[in-house]
Amino acid sequence: MSGALLDVAFDGVVIEWHGPAPFFFVALPADDVAAVRAAARGASYGWGVVPVAATIGDVDFTTSLFPRDGGYLLPLKDVVRRVAGVVPGSVVAVRMRVMRREP
Repeated sequence: MSGALLDVAFDGVVIEWHGPAPFFFVALPADDVAAVRAAARGASYGWGVVPVAATIGDVDFTTSLFPRDGGYLLPLKDVVRRVAGVVPGSVVAVRMRVMRREP
């Protein structure tokens, strides 16, 4: 994919974060954090968030990683979860590309 600074694949558990509204994430494995942090230097547009293109199953989507406790969380939009058929506790295979920051 053109514009990708890093391409990683991992399996993770869908977690739910309760707040004013529920949010759903997959935590990036610790083994991939350093590589993402390095790629983020050319990708991040501020506040430590990192733009990514990701795939779960047959569902492609774009989002931004959230920094959290020294790692990153991949947010899962409602439409992604519905189409991919995932719920909290699901183990998902993720392919994720850190995308180059637009000039």
